[in-house]
Amino acid sequence: MKKIMMTLLAIALPLLPMSSALSAEAMQAFGFNAASIKGFPNGGEARLTGGGAYDLPEFVKSAGGFRCLEDINRGPLNGCKAGEGVRWDTVQVLESFQFKCTGAASEALKTVRTDDNTVVLLADFYRQGDGNIESFTAHMFVSEVDEADDIAGIQNVWIEQVGCGHAIADFN
Repeated sequence: MKKIMMTLLAIALPLLPMSSALSAEAMQAFGFNAASIKGFPNGGEARLTGGGAYDLPEFVKSAGGFRCLEDINRGPLNGCKAGEGVRWDTVQVLESFQFKCTGAASEALKTVRTDDNTVVLLADFYRQGDGNIESFTAHMFVSEVDEADDIAGIQNVWIEQVGCGHAIADFN
């Protein structure tokens, strides 16, 4: 009996720190799939999927897949050719960022903010063959809600100077 008690104690002791970590305030988690992001002239088109967890001011662990569907000839992803792109990961979670979906002079500059249903990120994008060296770094956001109500349709995902799109997105 003493041997069983000692075994149970040996198993339980390492789990004690976990109980306090599990009782800490919950982080936001999200997942999304955007089949098409576009809008900027010469901005091309990209597909973006992924998810992760975040908590302001600085915690973020998120990543996913990306693919350039058309050549991108401007902005931070300039040089990404159709068919290139493998994955993305996060550099930093941001409180807010200003964006445009089309880049048109007549389009109002909008501000997106990280909250319970939106995450604003600075992300690294990778092409096959570049290994663990990021190919591009750009701002992006994913949201459950339309962040550009001045544009027809739902615009709840964005990549800097590529444009906006509609994503199936879920936040907890």
